[in-house]
Amino acid sequence: MPLMIRGFRDAAEEGGTSVTGGQTVVNPWIIIGGVASVVCQPNEFIMPDSAVPGDVLVLTKPLGTQVAVNAHQWLDQPERWNKIKLVVSKEEVEQAYQEAMFSMATLNRTAAGLMHRFQAHAATDVTGFGLLGHARNLATMQRDEVAFVIHNLPIIAKMAAISKAYGNIFNLLGGTSSETSGRRLELGQNIISQYVSYLFDVFE
Repeated sequence: MPLMIRGFRDAAEEGGTSVTGGQTVVNPWIIIGGVASVVCQPNEFIMPDSAVPGDVLVLTKPLGTQVAVNAHQWLDQPERWNKIKLVVSKEEVEQAYQEAMFSMATLNRTAAGLMHRFQAHAATDVTGFGLLGHARNLATMQRDEVAFVIHNLPIIAKMAAISKAYGNIFNLLGGTSSETSGRRLELGQNIISQYVSYLFDVFE
């Protein structure tokens, strides 16, 4: 538990804030969580309602975290593991789990900063309602008449195959699988070329 608390504080520090207050509750599982709040000026956040024709949708993290976490739990549950073992190896499940953990532990701070830098017109998180649910909500908020077309989605390797093999209970490819540590769905006209150029500069 001390390591979890330290990690929680480290994440808060990385986000430019600190942890205050707290409470303890009885729970069957060890969990830790919190809520972040901020006071800011209107120009410091991007409203979700200003998409225009020609904008490009950008997803900032891969999908499939819920599937990856469940598949990792099934490694020790023979009845469930037997349903997916023909489409994925234990090593691939472990790799997917580590990728999901890294994704969920990565703050959205960089993505939020790039939204401002490259003048995104609108954005939403992608969490409990899945990609499709949040995209629908985002579409209904728009002031101008626009249509969203979503394709070429990044998904953690083998998670789509696992979802299908297990009877599609997550509906990952249908867009309603829940995600944790939300990805951001952003819209902007020149955002793709600028993102790619920026990332090449960072990793050169």
